[in-house]
Amino acid sequence: MRTRRSAAVPAVDMEPKTQPSQDRSRQTYEAILQASGELLAEVGIENFSTNLICKRAALTPPALYRYFPNKYALLRALAERLMNAQDAAVYAWIERGGLEASTIEGMFENNRAILNEVIRVTDTFPGGLWILRAMRAVPLMREVRIRSSDTVADRIFQSLVERYPETAPERLRRAAWLTTEVSNSVVEMVLEDPERDSHQSVEEACWMIAAYYGQFR
Repeated sequence: MRTRRSAAVPAVDMEPKTQPSQDRSRQTYEAILQASGELLAEVGIENFSTNLICKRAALTPPALYRYFPNKYALLRALAERLMNAQDAAVYAWIERGGLEASTIEGMFENNRAILNEVIRVTDTFPGGLWILRAMRAVPLMREVRIRSSDTVADRIFQSLVERYPETAPERLRRAAWLTTEVSNSVVEMVLEDPERDSHQSVEEACWMIAAYYGQFR
């Protein structure tokens, strides 16, 4: 899958300083990320700060900075974890035959299952909705979402090529990318406004994707 380039942004250190190797270090690392996700859900991006994280995790600033140089590195680590969790759910769905339904009705059921699972994964992830918002609002974060979407679309494309060998690969590649982007948008829309007929939105999106894939049969 051809990847998309994000716009140039100011250079900011987004990488963790230290990868924990001992049990105590790993516990501290996990405590920092857990506190970060919880705080992000409570205070939002604008008020999110390393000082608040230190208070929540009962750490001194030097202890936190041993692992993360700034709040953007924390946001990126959270975003990568959330995207990995979402991607893992999709990969498991593909392995279970999620793309192999023989009828449009079967594909609808399969699509509904994975959309609801990704929504559940994101909704239960500490700070999940705010992480999605950060990836939209913070230029430094967009590449995390783009990389995840491209990787998932590529995995779907490979499965479609095996299932529909008589269809032009470029058409299948486009289908994989479009349906990945539509699914991402529906997940975000449902989480942003769960009271706005979210169940029906999922249903309609799944019928749309099922009918789209039906043309390849």
